[in-house]
Amino acid sequence: MENKPQAFAVWVTGIPASGKSTIVKLLSAMLADRGVDTAVLESDVLRAIFTPHPRYDKEERSVFYRQLAYVGTLLTKHGVPVIFDATANLRKYRDDARRQIPRFLEVYVECPLQVCMSRDPKGIYREGREGRIQLVPGLQDIYEPPSNPDVHVHGDSDAPDIAAQQILSKLIERWFIEA
Repeated sequence: MENKPQAFAVWVTGIPASGKSTIVKLLSAMLADRGVDTAVLESDVLRAIFTPHPRYDKEERSVFYRQLAYVGTLLTKHGVPVIFDATANLRKYRDDARRQIPRFLEVYVECPLQVCMSRDPKGIYREGREGRIQLVPGLQDIYEPPSNPDVHVHGDSDAPDIAAQQILSKLIERWFIEA
């Protein structure tokens, strides 16, 4: 039986439109260039599968993030490195995943709300201001930033490729991947 490499997980968090997905795409490509094939667990894609009619309330979010952490845990136990691309507005969601996955990095993409609102690629801030969405993290709902992230980048001023490189450097520093 082939010995699988010990996998890791990277959770990239920040409020909507902070730059998470752009950084995740670049990080995934950088890892692929090094021969590390990752599974990207993107919350919008998986939410449509796990909760086809999401309410985004506390109960539904709690169930969704437990499911997301479980999938990530399962993949890492089978040697598949994982990148979570998910807001996970409460710290406990990310902390739960950290407890389940021994080799874990939390990346905080900090970005001012006004910058995120000006980007608004999915229109969620506009819908939040119009009252069509009630629980946008950072706008009407709480977003708890990590208290001690492994990597802290600024979505408004750090170039996405530099941010992805910072994460890659931390993966090397922690011996999650080879230099």
